[in-house]
Amino acid sequence: MIEVSHLTRRFGSLVAVDDVSFSLESGEVVGFLGPNGAGKTTSMRILTGYLAATSAEVLKVAGYDVLRDSLQVRKHIGYLPESVPLYKEMRVEEMMAFQGRLHGMRRKDLAGRVPEVLERVGVLGRRRQLVGHLSRGLRQRVGLAVALLPNPEVLILDEPTSGLDPLQRAEVRTLIRELAGEHTVLLSSHILAEVESMSDRVIILREGRVVADGAREELIATLGGAGHVRLEAMVGDAEAARSLLATLPGVEDVQITERVGIHDGFTLTGSGDLREDVGALAAQKGWALRELSEVRPTLESLFASLVVGEASMSPAATPQAAPAFVEPIALDGASGSGLDLMPETPAADTPSLGTPGQKDNFYSLNPFDGGGSRDLSKPVSSSESPDEGCEDEEDEA
Repeated sequence: MIEVSHLTRRFGSLVAVDDVSFSLESGEVVGFLGPNGAGKTTSMRILTGYLAATSAEVLKVAGYDVLRDSLQVRKHIGYLPESVPLYKEMRVEEMMAFQGRLHGMRRKDLAGRVPEVLERVGVLGRRRQLVGHLSRGLRQRVGLAVALLPNPEVLILDEPTSGLDPLQRAEVRTLIRELAGEHTVLLSSHILAEVESMSDRVIILREGRVVADGAREELIATLGGAGHVRLEAMVGDAEAARSLLATLPGVEDVQITERVGIHDGFTLTGSGDLREDVGALAAQKGWALRELSEVRPTLESLFASLVVGEASMSPAATPQAAPAFVEPIALDGASGSGLDLMPETPAADTPSLGTPGQKDNFYSLNPFDGGGSRDLSKPVSSSESPDEGCEDEEDEA
């Protein structure tokens, strides 16, 4: 339903999205997780057509190419941006009717669909209120209703619980879980608990790159490391107790930890849940237990390690230097296998990719390059550059 391969987006020297690849099957609810500035919102804006990619091999939503069939893509997407764009002077039901007409929905269909969607998000009782008089949380709900209005195949939700109180957050999480199967949902958040409660699969981004992608249990098993049993007890001779604990079935290693008062601490690692055998040994030896607990890796601890760079799920997460020049790709597919929308200018010490005297053609989206009047369906020559004085003027500014 969503297919992304080698997506990159640069803002000057800043690489906001760096060679990102992932896919979503129909009916999946997948969470984009990462700290602020990781590239979540940029990726979503590209998928919805609000922002152009610098380069991408594949960029499809509902089977349509995001660049070539942008209007078709938008017909199959419901989008809730982080800052909900609503007309504050409209009443809620007027806003919904206006959005429905933009989607080409008939008035007859809107008469039944608008109340249904407003009731589902819990704002039907406020349908006559002005949008500008609603709280931020209620406006967020109206934005979600707008995204659901055309009953799209794909929902892209950027921070869907932003501005909601705890009760409203719980209600929205329940609603999004109910959407699984009816819609393919890609949602983002920098709050781990939000994503974990709404999706079974997460994609973790760090500095514009995918560092983990999979189900929670899979990620924890693959990257979280082994759990352990924590024991604190009054055992007398700690070394003798360690030797006894090491003989228990399934125990692979026993470490003596910090002593707390009259209690010695131990950490046991191994296969299975070791607490029952440890408890039985303690009862047999008459040890006075202070603590016997199992510590398992969590998605929260995994997320923290991934964000600071201590773990990585794929070799693709290893930072690589960006090339000084990205070779332009013809849109008709005549050369290359990818799609490069915004080629970089070659560095001064980078040799030209063409033969001497040959002009390089590329598709320029530079608004100062005659973009307002030029036919964008035709390539331009590298010799047809914008006014050379522009750079000097910018430097002086």
